[in-house]
Amino acid sequence: MSKPHRFNPTVLREYDIRGVVGTTIGKDDAYAVGRGFGSIVARGGGKQICVGYDGRLSSPELEAAVIEGVRDCGLDAWRAGLGPTPLLYFTTLTQNAAGGIMITGSHNPPDQNGFKMMLGKAAFYGDAIQNLGRIAAAADYASGPRGAVHERRVFDAYVERLAAGLTDGGTAPRPLTVAWDGGNGAAGDAMAALTKRLPGKHILLNEKIDGRFPSHHPDPTVPENLRQLMEAVQANGCDLGIAFDGDGDRLGAIDAQGRMIWADQMMILFAREILKSSPGATIISDVKASQTLFDEIARAGGKPVMWKTGHSLIKAKMAEMGSPFSGEMSGHLFFGKPFYGFDDALYGAVRLVALVGRSAETLAQMRDGLPPVVNTPEVRFASTEDRKFAVVEEIKQRLRTAGADVNDIDGVRVRTKDGWWLLRASNTQDMLVARCEAADEAGLERLKKEVTAALKSAGAEPPSW
Repeated sequence: MSKPHRFNPTVLREYDIRGVVGTTIGKDDAYAVGRGFGSIVARGGGKQICVGYDGRLSSPELEAAVIEGVRDCGLDAWRAGLGPTPLLYFTTLTQNAAGGIMITGSHNPPDQNGFKMMLGKAAFYGDAIQNLGRIAAAADYASGPRGAVHERRVFDAYVERLAAGLTDGGTAPRPLTVAWDGGNGAAGDAMAALTKRLPGKHILLNEKIDGRFPSHHPDPTVPENLRQLMEAVQANGCDLGIAFDGDGDRLGAIDAQGRMIWADQMMILFAREILKSSPGATIISDVKASQTLFDEIARAGGKPVMWKTGHSLIKAKMAEMGSPFSGEMSGHLFFGKPFYGFDDALYGAVRLVALVGRSAETLAQMRDGLPPVVNTPEVRFASTEDRKFAVVEEIKQRLRTAGADVNDIDGVRVRTKDGWWLLRASNTQDMLVARCEAADEAGLERLKKEVTAALKSAGAEPPSW
């Protein structure tokens, strides 16, 4: 008879379960995830769950505990093995498993880990995660004859499908010289195998999977983490550079001049290509993305939709609206048919290489051809769990009273004559998130001052910008 299990209240998040190993996440939690999620799958008629894990030092132990929980529900555990989160998604879908659990801390520091899940073909998030917590707390578990463990290693098939992405967007591209930085994350082995199948010259950095992340932190949205890649691109005369996060579901890129290509800029390039073959299609991005993205989608004949931040939320909205391509500012990019609609940075990288290889322009020229704007990066600053949402709500009410132009789909995104500014509460950390965009530096400074004043009016400390 299993005992009730209560998760630390900080680990059950909007999109996944995540915490500090040995402090808020451990083997007992991993077992409860396997048993709780397995109970949901079993009660839905499922028979098996795929389980994968990333390169963190704690991941094998957590994987073993998850598998025990799954088996105690009477389900079979299908081991997908070590690799990026998209490999677990690919295995779950192509093997027709009833669900999937990935042990990963994503781009978090080495001492953190967690779990991402998919139920059937859909993301598992929000209240479903809270419900898993309620099942564990009540020990309301499914039981049955103990399930078996089977290996379901489809690494080669996965890499072949990635390589086929070269022609998913059109004709075969010309060969390019590309630098790839795996960040010592879980995408490393697949990255090495994939680049052997691609034309051109490929320079690999940090391809060895090492959960200590000895070279740099694996978050490709932070410029400092791309310094080594920038140097390699310029030293080798590369056409572009590509980087991945810790579990391979977020893509970063730089041009031949070593400049970052932000995710919303990549999305403009992909949207233009995709809308040629899917005219009028809906393309979704999150509230943090540049207004230029939404304007350019419309200019290319598409239907732009602004939605809530979060890879699970975007995936669900994409499936609901039948979108062939969507993405978010954090680097999650989702390609629909002929791909699977999940966020796979390796696949996105192949599509980017192909897009550049088919163009008469370099990636740097494409970047320079985008409408000029000035903006801040995504600025994250400390708050508390009990105040972060309250601060945003207080500011929203003041803005409404003042008659401001506010989109409140996720926090507040305020349009002014200068441009727009955003303030929202992070769903995964005790943080507030701000971003501003204007036509010029003077307008950007005015927007920053508006954000600062709004925060002070709610008794919150503004960022330093």
